[in-house]
Amino acid sequence: MKIENDKFGTYQGQDVIKYTLTNDNNVSISVLNFAGIWQAYMVPNTRGGRVNLLLSADNIDAYVNPNNAPLYVGRIIGRFGGRIAKGQFDIDGVEYKIPANEGNNSLHGGANGLSQQFYDVATKQDQDKLQVILTTTIGPDTDKLPGNETVTVTYTLQNDNSVTIDFDGKTDAKTLFNPTTHAYWNLSGEAKTIQGHVLTLNSTYHLELDDEKLPTGRKLINKNTPFDFSHPTVMGTALQELQEQGVPEGGFDDVFVVLPSNRLAHEPVATLMDAATGRKIKMFSDRNGLVVYTANGTNADGFNRPAGSWFAMAMEGQTLPDTPHHLQFGDISLRPGYPQHYQIRYEYFA
Repeated sequence: MKIENDKFGTYQGQDVIKYTLTNDNNVSISVLNFAGIWQAYMVPNTRGGRVNLLLSADNIDAYVNPNNAPLYVGRIIGRFGGRIAKGQFDIDGVEYKIPANEGNNSLHGGANGLSQQFYDVATKQDQDKLQVILTTTIGPDTDKLPGNETVTVTYTLQNDNSVTIDFDGKTDAKTLFNPTTHAYWNLSGEAKTIQGHVLTLNSTYHLELDDEKLPTGRKLINKNTPFDFSHPTVMGTALQELQEQGVPEGGFDDVFVVLPSNRLAHEPVATLMDAATGRKIKMFSDRNGLVVYTANGTNADGFNRPAGSWFAMAMEGQTLPDTPHHLQFGDISLRPGYPQHYQIRYEYFA
């Protein structure tokens, strides 16, 4: 096993450093100190080489290109994932207002959230695992949310080839904490889209969304709809069914209600397989929401897949979005003296 680092470019006058963890099986992950970007998940292929399971670029320029920025490729999202209606929320009866950065609403932590920050980095090596540990403190002067929140994001590569992302948050004042990863998957190594991928979700319902992609509060049944992934479903088939229904996005940008993996049988919330190669990822999450986004209408250049719709898909594990306005969805508040911890885990099979 080994840990390496090298310069990945420069952004905002600072060096972007890539940290690469490689286990005993020649599986590696690479993480950047800017935005906590998960840049690579490299696994051996059948021809003596390796393939990156993630949508990725080989320098920082593609990630920070303004045309590509709305995709948040590979970034850590926070302090909250998803949308907060009108940038308004309350905690314990106290109302807060934060700036909107998507129409009338606040998206993915606002315009200067965790996805826009440089992190302090430490690395650690044990007998059977490698870690890169990212830490930053974000406060009202930076992202306009209340409280100085210290966030630690730990990427762990095990010798069983699994990857775990741990999110830890603590604060000096009441605030929000619902982070996630915006990694995009394309397991094929060669296919230009994820239409040949097969998806299974531990989900019975998805959220009804309004024209601003905000939850209405209603949960809709997946069965007998294009949202039914209770059994392995080819993405191309589901995408075609969705288009036949006239969905304006031309693909998935939807929130599934999932059973957290730490409940009952510890089942994955999602299983994604590339039918052509047999590569498979099982995703485990300890929260009740999963956003599936198929990069619809995308024209993002500079990545390892040609620009176009469905060139990769994001699976964002989080507490259901806009929770402050739908208390039945959960609680994403973070309070002084009560740190929070969340985890997403990926198991790889070939």
